[in-house]
Amino acid sequence: MRMRQLGALCGLMLLTLAVLASARPKAGSEQKCKSGPVDLVFLIDSSRSVRPYEFETMRKFMIDILDTLDIGPNTTRVGVVQYSSQVRSEFSLKTHTRLDSMVKGINQIIPLAQGTMTGLAIRYMMNVAFSAEEGDRPKVPNVAVIVTDGRPQDRVAEVAAEARQKGIEIYAVGVARADMASLRAMASLPFEDHVFLVESFDLIQQFGQQFQDKLCGADLCLESDHGCEHICESSPGSYHCLCLPGYTLNDNGKTCAAVDLCAGRKHDCEQICVSSPGSFTCDCNKGYKLNDDKTTCSMIDYCSFGNHTCDHECVSVLGGFLCRCDEGYRLLGDGTTCRAIDLCAEGKHDCEQICISAPGVFTCDCHKGYTLNEDEKTCTAIDLCAEGKHDCEQICISAPGVFTCDCNKGFKLNRDKRTCTNMDLCNTVEHGCEHQCVSTPGSYYCICPEGQLLQEDGKSCGTSLSPSACKSANIDLVLLIDGSKSVRPQNFELVKQFVNQVVDSLDVSAHGTRVGLVQYSSRVRTEFPLNMYHSADEIKAAVMKVVYMEKGTMTGLALKHMLEHSFSEAEGARPPSRNIPRVGLVFTDGRSQDGITEYTKKAKEAGITMYAVGVGKAVEDELREIASEPVEKHFYYTTDFSAISTIAENLKINVCPEESQGEIEVKDPCACESLVEFQQATMSSLDQFTQKLAGITARLEQLENQLLSRK
Repeated sequence: MRMRQLGALCGLMLLTLAVLASARPKAGSEQKCKSGPVDLVFLIDSSRSVRPYEFETMRKFMIDILDTLDIGPNTTRVGVVQYSSQVRSEFSLKTHTRLDSMVKGINQIIPLAQGTMTGLAIRYMMNVAFSAEEGDRPKVPNVAVIVTDGRPQDRVAEVAAEARQKGIEIYAVGVARADMASLRAMASLPFEDHVFLVESFDLIQQFGQQFQDKLCGADLCLESDHGCEHICESSPGSYHCLCLPGYTLNDNGKTCAAVDLCAGRKHDCEQICVSSPGSFTCDCNKGYKLNDDKTTCSMIDYCSFGNHTCDHECVSVLGGFLCRCDEGYRLLGDGTTCRAIDLCAEGKHDCEQICISAPGVFTCDCHKGYTLNEDEKTCTAIDLCAEGKHDCEQICISAPGVFTCDCNKGFKLNRDKRTCTNMDLCNTVEHGCEHQCVSTPGSYYCICPEGQLLQEDGKSCGTSLSPSACKSANIDLVLLIDGSKSVRPQNFELVKQFVNQVVDSLDVSAHGTRVGLVQYSSRVRTEFPLNMYHSADEIKAAVMKVVYMEKGTMTGLALKHMLEHSFSEAEGARPPSRNIPRVGLVFTDGRSQDGITEYTKKAKEAGITMYAVGVGKAVEDELREIASEPVEKHFYYTTDFSAISTIAENLKINVCPEESQGEIEVKDPCACESLVEFQQATMSSLDQFTQKLAGITARLEQLENQLLSRK
C-alpha cells in the first residue's frame, strides 16, 4: 500500500515537472505583437475546485500569452491577481518591466484553494489593479482576462458593468464547470469576441491563440465596415463606436442622437431653455432680462431709469411702473402724489377727549386734570382726594386734577387753606364737663362752681383732689382693619362690632384717648383721623357707617400709611413732647400680598406699640412680626369671626402703670450686675418720672384755666 502511494506521488511530481518545464517563454519566440501600449491584468480563479495540475496548465497559459507580447514600461504592462474566497495581488502593472522577471513571478504563485468570489475580485481589479498607484497609465487601453472554472458565489453583473463603464475591456474565459450566463454578464460586447468556454484546462490554449489574434490583429476601424455614424475607436482585436460631443450612442452601438438637455430638464434656466446638441443657453420672457449668471431672469426695473414722478416710492411692474405711498399716506387720483391720512380729521378714531394725529395713525390724550385709562382711549378725572394725595385736615373737595379743603361744622379753615380750628368744641363734642365747658380755639376745658375744685380727670368737680379709677390711659389709637374680599360682608359687620367693643373700653375725649380708623384692601383709606371725633358714641356711629372695600390684602401698604399719615400731627396725633403713647392695632384675616417687615420695624422704632389680631387664614408668623414685645401680650388669634368679641374682652390696651398712682418705682442702681443693666434701670426710672411730670403739668394747666375764668 505504502509503495503504491509513493508511486502515485512520484507520478504527480513528474507531471508537475513536465508542466513547469513547458511554463517558460519559448526560446527564440516569433515576432512580438505590436499592438501599441496596453495595460493587461489576469484575474485567475484559484478556488479549491481547480486541481493542482489544472492550475499549472493555467500558469503555462498566461506565460504563453506573455511570450507573444511586447513587454516593457512603455509598451505592454501586465499584472496578475488570483482570487478564491479572498483576493490577492501577485504583482502589479508596475512590478515587472521584463518578461523573464514576470515569468518568474507567475511560477511562484501559490493557489489559495478556497471559494469562488468572482465579484469581489472584479471590484478589486477595477479599484486597485487598474489604479495609478498600481501602474495604470492614462489614455492606455485597459484589458482584463478573467479565467474561472465554476459559478461565482457572489453577484458579478453590477460590478462588471461598472468596470466596463470605466473603460475596462473584459475577456471572460470559462473552463469545464463554468456558467455561460455568468461569463456573458462579465464580458464586454460583442460576446462572440469576448466570451470563451472550453471543456478542460488542456484546451485553454485555444483561447490563448484567439486572444493573441484579437490583441495583435489589424485595425478593424480601417480595414472593416464598422458602421459607426461618428467615430470608430480601435482596441486590440476589436473596435467600438463613439459620438461627437453633444451626442449619445444609441442602443445599436453605432448611430448617435443629439443630447437635448432642455427636453430632459437637465438645465437650470429659470424661464426659457434654448437647446443645441449636448448644450443649452438660457433666455427670458418678454419684460425680463437675463442676469449675469446666464440662468436666472429679473424683471426690467423701469424705476431705475429715473424718469418717474412718484412722490414716495416707485414700484416696477411687468412692462412699466406704478407709484406707492409710505405707510400712513394715501395715493391721490393723479397716481403719483401722496397725502398724509388724518384719521382725527376724518373722525376715524375713538378718543374720548383729545385725538392727536400722525400719518395714518392717532393717539389719544386727555384734558388737564384727567388721566388716560389703560384702554388708551377713555379718560378718568384725577381725584386727588380719593387717592389720598392731599393735605386737607378734614374735608377734601375734588375737581379734576386739583382739590380744595374745607372744615366740618363748627370748624374754621385756617390761613394755610389746609388745617381747621374748632371754634366751639363745647357744643360740638361730648366734653364730659360736670359743671361748665369753656371753648378755646381748637380746644376746651372744664370749670367747677365756686368752692369746688376740678378733679384729676379734668371734668368732675369736688371739694378736694382724689385719684380716679383708670379706665384707660390717654393714648392715640389707630385701628387698621382688613377690608379684603376674603373677609365677606357679613363678617365685616362683626369686625365693626369688634372695633366698637374696643372703643367701649376707652376713655375717649379730646384730652383723653383719641381714636382713628383706617380700612385697607388693595389700597388704603382713612375712614376718620384721630382728631375727627371726641366721644365714644361719635366714633361708634362713624364705625357703623364704614363701607366694605373688598379686593386684596396690602397690609404693608396700610402700615406705611399709618406711620406716615395716621400718626401725623395733621391728622390729630399729639406731639411726641406730650409723651402720649401711640398704639396701632392691625386686624386681618389672611396673608399679606406685600412686604410688612420694613414698616413694622419702622413703626416700632417710632415708639408705636403694635397689637396684631388675626382670624381665619391669618398667618401667625406675620402676626407675631407685627406685634410688639412681649409678643404674647400683643398677639391674638381665633379661627372664627364669631369669636372675635371674646378677643375684644381680653384685649388690654391699657398703659396705666400697674403700681399705685403717685409712686415712681426706682430700682436700686447698686443692685445692678452690669453697666448695661444700670443704664436700663436709670432710663426706666427717668421715663416714669417724665410721665408723672407731664401729668402734673397738664393738671396745673387745668387749674390755671379755672382760676382765670373765675376772675
